[in-house]
Amino acid sequence: MRPPVAPPGWSRWLVPPAALSVHLSIGQAYAWSVFKPPLESALDLSGTQSALPFQLGIVMLGLSAAFGGTLVERNGPRWAMSVALVCFSSGFLLAALGAATRQYWLVVLGYGFVGGIGLGIGYISPVSTLLKWFPDRPGMATGIAIMGFGGGALIASPWSARMLESFGTDSSGIALAFLVHGLTYAVFMALGVLLVRVPAPQGTRGPAAADASGGPQVSAREAVRTPQFWCLWVVLCMNVTAGIGILEKAAPMITDFFADSSTPVSASAAAGFVALLSAANMAGRIGWSSASDLLGRKNVYRVYLGAGALMYLLIARFGDDSKPLFVCCALVILSFYGGGFATVPAYLKDLFGTYQVGAIHGRLLTAWSLAGVLGPLIVNWVADRQEGAGKEGAALYGLSFSIMIGLLVVGFVANELVRPVHPRHHLAVPKEAADDDTAEPAAR
Repeated sequence: MRPPVAPPGWSRWLVPPAALSVHLSIGQAYAWSVFKPPLESALDLSGTQSALPFQLGIVMLGLSAAFGGTLVERNGPRWAMSVALVCFSSGFLLAALGAATRQYWLVVLGYGFVGGIGLGIGYISPVSTLLKWFPDRPGMATGIAIMGFGGGALIASPWSARMLESFGTDSSGIALAFLVHGLTYAVFMALGVLLVRVPAPQGTRGPAAADASGGPQVSAREAVRTPQFWCLWVVLCMNVTAGIGILEKAAPMITDFFADSSTPVSASAAAGFVALLSAANMAGRIGWSSASDLLGRKNVYRVYLGAGALMYLLIARFGDDSKPLFVCCALVILSFYGGGFATVPAYLKDLFGTYQVGAIHGRLLTAWSLAGVLGPLIVNWVADRQEGAGKEGAALYGLSFSIMIGLLVVGFVANELVRPVHPRHHLAVPKEAADDDTAEPAAR
């Protein structure tokens, strides 16, 4: 499938809505918890088992983005969005079959493995195209699209809950809800497939969409050989680990912190706290990434990592004394979590150029796969150990928060080590179209 080239006069502002149609759809992944209790009841599963489709989906997101990034660059955004549509929607259809037949392995295979491939390819599908259309505001452009992934749960959570209320929470009701999800998201993602365009070759379009390939360009294969790539890998992994550690256990965490206070947190209030965190995640993606266009990518990551460590310290020391302080600090941390995702494509573009930036971004997302396991593991393992030692309330989380502070400091140091890429890694002759990752670097 050849990438569709924009005709003369075509507005670049049509590209972000095309990207949003995909990211709002695959952002449903953050609403998986809605299906956990019904699945546990209908299929007699443990909490660990019901979390497996989501965990596998996040792992496959990172792996498919890493291994499919070059194909995305080669074949263009329409091909990538089409693959994402087929995988993500068919994953739901397989999960529906699994729920209907009470074969949980089909739910895991469908939603986790097949759907996870759709997550990864869909996540990186618009990145390089947006950076080429908006070389003047790359942080804002990628922030708009990636905001959709963070905000997808705000749509999917109430929608899924309403469907389960209507269809029932038995296996047939869950199957029907999965079926409606798969078909509806296929239609919605198809809008992005039909709408997306790539810029015309350089010299045939206006200056606003001028390609940024005039600067240093680095291939995906060469990028992973640079210290800059691995420093950013550490930065992303540490930032995501810190954010997802709160996000995954948000409701029981706020309940535990104030269980012994005069005003304990109710279940409905804890659910409202989770919704606030999702909103902060989404707002941070567009707000902080846009700010990075003015402040610079390195400076914004200094805020994410340095201020993030301070927020964790405040929660650990004073969080159980003040609900407003706890909530505000958690919201700031989640805004940094979302902002880190949205800012990293522009950071990569600054370092490696637009040539194969999508493929480089895909390889970097393996950091997300590790962080998606590491963050929840730290918080849950420490809490279980502390509970076994007879502790309760805020004391369950003190050690894990100290670990998070240490990880953010590691990320801060890694960010400080980022320097411009050495010219020996640059392409000898920058190319307009990234059709493979075999380009030779400049002579050493």
